[in-house]
Amino acid sequence: MKYILILLIALSAQIFSQSEDPSFYSFKQQAISEISQIKNADQQIAIDDVKQKKSTGLAIVYSMLLPGMGELYADAYDSGVYFTIADGVLWGTYIGMNVYGNWQKDRYTSYAQTNAGIISENKDDDYYANIGEYLNIDQYNDEKAFERNFDEMYNTEQYFWKWNTSEERKTYRDMWVSSEQTLNDVRFVVWGLLLNRVISAINAVRLVSKYNNNLSQEVGWNVSLGVQDYPDNTSSYNINFIASF
Repeated sequence: MKYILILLIALSAQIFSQSEDPSFYSFKQQAISEISQIKNADQQIAIDDVKQKKSTGLAIVYSMLLPGMGELYADAYDSGVYFTIADGVLWGTYIGMNVYGNWQKDRYTSYAQTNAGIISENKDDDYYANIGEYLNIDQYNDEKAFERNFDEMYNTEQYFWKWNTSEERKTYRDMWVSSEQTLNDVRFVVWGLLLNRVISAINAVRLVSKYNNNLSQEVGWNVSLGVQDYPDNTSSYNINFIASF
């Protein structure tokens, strides 16, 4: 817009230059001064707005911290936003699955204490798996003795359990399976979080490379206005456009 103004001033000055009105001289000097100020301001803005090439290393770091941030760094968040949304969904799934799995664990532990008479202190995961397979500790120990796996037998006082019916055992087993399956499936969500970061980082590197290539191909241009005075009080104006690729 400012260069259109320059052109209008120059054309007006060319028309009025044919006049011998002394007031035109002051008008001309003011116009030249205004043009010079506009040009200097434009050059300063151009210097301040020089774009710098972006680092692929930083893009990778940003994407690993939060998918989509590498694309934001590359000025292309329109594609990175999907990685950010996916990360939020995966984290929500991770938290939800952990909460549900541990809730089911608390349920089956409490259920076993009430219906099988277990003592929950100092019991490992194998114990909670085994009590869902056998009606009582005697049935379990008898089978291990028959298999000659004596080291796997339980102390009857410390590890006692006894289900009143097979239905109680099956109910417990269902809660245990639900908890274990949910907590085991959490690892797939973790892999999803890692994969989302890797894909985002690869995409961010591509976009940074594209950004840097486009930066080197941007067109630079400049406009200059020259004024030539003559002894007969006339002037000529030269407007030059310079483009660089």
